[in-house]
Amino acid sequence: MTLLIVGATGTLGRQVARRALDEGYKVRCLVRSAKKAAFLKEWGAELVPGSLSYPETLKSALEGVTAVIDAATSRPTDSLSIKQVDWEGKVSLIQASRAAGVERFIFFSILDADKYPEVPLMEIKRCTELFLAESGLNYTILRLAGFMQGLIGQYGIPVLEGQPVWVTGESSPIAYMDTQDIAKFAIRALKVPETEKKAFPVVGTRAWSAEEIISLCERLAGKEARITRMPINLLRTMRRALRFFQWGWNVADRLAFTEVLASGKPLTAPMDEVYTTFGLDRNETTTLETYLQEYFSRIMKKLKELDYEQTNTKKQKPKKTPFKKLNSQ
Repeated sequence: MTLLIVGATGTLGRQVARRALDEGYKVRCLVRSAKKAAFLKEWGAELVPGSLSYPETLKSALEGVTAVIDAATSRPTDSLSIKQVDWEGKVSLIQASRAAGVERFIFFSILDADKYPEVPLMEIKRCTELFLAESGLNYTILRLAGFMQGLIGQYGIPVLEGQPVWVTGESSPIAYMDTQDIAKFAIRALKVPETEKKAFPVVGTRAWSAEEIISLCERLAGKEARITRMPINLLRTMRRALRFFQWGWNVADRLAFTEVLASGKPLTAPMDEVYTTFGLDRNETTTLETYLQEYFSRIMKKLKELDYEQTNTKKQKPKKTPFKKLNSQ
């Protein structure tokens, strides 16, 4: 089976590629920059040039492909908008996959996307789900809540460095999941007939609020966080202001997601039946406590090693002979 992974250089996509290669699949990755994707080639993946924004590049990329796993999404700093990548690009990919006779299509969506029509990315995910379901492809939709990897920059590093930790309004508890565990579900879906033409929530073991995550980081780092609360009304004002500038559209659309994060409504779902369907063991899923504990353990160990090396360097450094003493000799 040959897999085409789209978005393989991203936080989730690279873990999907790694998992697929580890399980013996032939992996092909659609990439815009071969240089940035060099690590995928080193792992054993085939790189093919192309982009969702250039539909003409998809036909050759899909030749001989059995299944597509779509992990692509626009970034706030991209020159292309969310609409161009996450809607127009995905429509082109789905249509091209249908034309190429692809047997399976795995799509990553967002949990509760249908409940937030005012949030651009959520609404686009909802529409893409519907388009995929009506495409005739044999699909599986995995609805995610959030990545644990994103918590390092948001909470872990600021707590360690004594920088402000930004919290918006009444934070919504979110069932974050390690991208390595999400990748297990994506690759497993290819082998389980019961996942065909269905959508499943794929979320972590429990939902965590921002305050709970900060408290955990404080305990693991042995430091007190500097918490700064951003009023939700200020974020709404910033979003409206950014919409006046084309360069700010992507950022404005991402800021709209704060409406979800600050709603106070938990972003989680029951997973018992999902684990049973996929044949995976819940006990093998990484918990947030374990993930952050491993991160802080590595960092604290490294900091101690650096401190030890600096102390030794100072001890071994020869004392300078005073300038006056040298002259007297």
